[in-house]
Amino acid sequence: MMLAIRSTIAAAAVVMLSGCAGLGGLGQVLQAPSFQVEGAQQAQLRLLGPSRDRPTGGAAIRLYARVRNPNPVGLTLTRVVGNLALGGQRAAAVSFPLGVPMQANGESVIPLDVVLSFSDVPGLANVAQSALTGQPIRYALNGTVAVDAGLLGQPSFGPTQLLEGSLRVAR
Repeated sequence: MMLAIRSTIAAAAVVMLSGCAGLGGLGQVLQAPSFQVEGAQQAQLRLLGPSRDRPTGGAAIRLYARVRNPNPVGLTLTRVVGNLALGGQRAAAVSFPLGVPMQANGESVIPLDVVLSFSDVPGLANVAQSALTGQPIRYALNGTVAVDAGLLGQPSFGPTQLLEGSLRVAR
């Protein structure tokens, strides 16, 4: 009797371990959170005047992302690292330490704030002109997303395009 129980447990363990090995790591066990532009809140750009830190002025940008956890387990969205492009020009490297808990199969709206100096990105003159004239400005946020899934680990996903949309000057 004990031999039959041990054999059953051993066989089950072999099946479970071989199944995990075939998955190729946590990236295939967990799905990446999905990002989309939050339609209820408009992305904003505020022009910043010259200062000691930004002698030619700059911009404060707030993007709103609706993030969905497609997994049947809760996780914490820990970091987004990547690049923000404005008007087709790379504008800033971004790193958002987040710590946002995500329920299983849940959604959250997350504001993402970026401040940049026009002197750091001379190719953004057309963006500044569009902002001053009230024209919409196209943006794209590309990057890698990291999560903490507890016992399932801390995988990262990407790089990929996370958000794409347009923003206007907030008045």
